[in-house]
Amino acid sequence: MTQPYPSQLLEKAVSEFSKLPGVGRKTALRLVLHLLRQPEADVDEFSQAVARVRHDIKHCRVCHNISDTDVCPICSDARRDKSTICVVENIQDVMAIENTQQYHGLYHVLGGIISPMEGIGPADLEINSLVERVGAGGIGEVILALASTMEGDTTNFYISRKLAPAGVKLSIIARGISVGDELEYTDEVTLGRSILNRTPFNS
Repeated sequence: MTQPYPSQLLEKAVSEFSKLPGVGRKTALRLVLHLLRQPEADVDEFSQAVARVRHDIKHCRVCHNISDTDVCPICSDARRDKSTICVVENIQDVMAIENTQQYHGLYHVLGGIISPMEGIGPADLEINSLVERVGAGGIGEVILALASTMEGDTTNFYISRKLAPAGVKLSIIARGISVGDELEYTDEVTLGRSILNRTPFNS
């Protein structure tokens, strides 16, 4: 069988790049060939940055956002409203909400949402740590900022039941976001208004 590439190293690099989301083999080949045209120092810096992302980035021990330190800059920022926690599905949602500049409280990253079809249950998410944070006191409001999907609503309902004994105020972002939409793909104006116009959560 004829080897599709003139170099096994090239073929291996293309295979690795094509494992990235949305990257096919043609795009992967284009990216690898681009790297081959760059100075060695630049390629070394690129590869080191990728390796450090995997080895050195931490997850905040408070909110589970990504961070260079044990506690992320948001949790350690004295200017943030420590009495409000915004519950989100993933790190991209934190970035999306921060870009609106309309929210100044803390976050809690679940790491997903309940999805029986994908085998994701409550134990697979950072729900117990959320309950512990609220139970420790000082939290006046928990904002549920999950996607307007059946899985998101299921997760909202589960969290509301777990937090009920704490008597904390629960609210949900306004449904200016279309049903089925993901937060990270929502425009900043709509997302910002949804945070500001949040409503009480009625389980």
